[in-house]
Amino acid sequence: MKNVFLIIPALVLSLTLSSYNSPVPVKANPIQISIPSSLDMGNALKQALQQGTAKSSDQLSAVNGYFGNAAIKILFPPQAQKAEKTLRGLGLGKLCDNVILSLNRAAEDAAKQAKPIFITAIKHMSIQDVSNILLGNQDAATQYFKKTTTDQLTGAFKPVIQGSLDKTNATKYYSQAAGEYNKIPFVGKMNPDISAYVTQKAIDGLFFEIALEELNIRKNIGARSTPLLQKVFAFADKNKK
Repeated sequence: MKNVFLIIPALVLSLTLSSYNSPVPVKANPIQISIPSSLDMGNALKQALQQGTAKSSDQLSAVNGYFGNAAIKILFPPQAQKAEKTLRGLGLGKLCDNVILSLNRAAEDAAKQAKPIFITAIKHMSIQDVSNILLGNQDAATQYFKKTTTDQLTGAFKPVIQGSLDKTNATKYYSQAAGEYNKIPFVGKMNPDISAYVTQKAIDGLFFEIALEELNIRKNIGARSTPLLQKVFAFADKNKK
């Protein structure tokens, strides 16, 4: 009996010590994303958009910016593609190639005009614009630019494109192609005026590239090159509409 009383304290002591040795699970604190100020959000978004629009403008204004990009390369207008096919069938493929190259060179010349127009649109963004873009759809910034800059881009691009079409002989080549096609009996006539079409396609291509840049910074964390961009876009990721 005496032995039993000696064993009990030893057992209690053993259990007590083992409880100290057992690891106590610690709850991990969730990562806290700080809420950026309105100033931070505005500065970060404008920084990102200036980088994205400048990159798009620079890429497209380089040689082969349009011509070398299959997604935005400017081809014959849809209503003239039948004419192109007919002309190529008549051995005038080189003439058609010259037209296409010249159309794209004109667009590349015009793309240089885009950067200051986008910078002005960015500077005039309201706090509400910033919030709508940051927390909006993945193309919210592109849609903002379409709404606020299309008229200015058209006004800036059109004379440059017309001058470039003349400089690169696109007007001559296209008018020549239209003239050759219009000689063929019993076909619909091809409109020799090409500048409005190229202006619109050049602007469409520009917005296409801007949408890609916007998607990149929204989806690719590595594209957020500064602490401010990382902070603000992490907040936007968490609070998307």
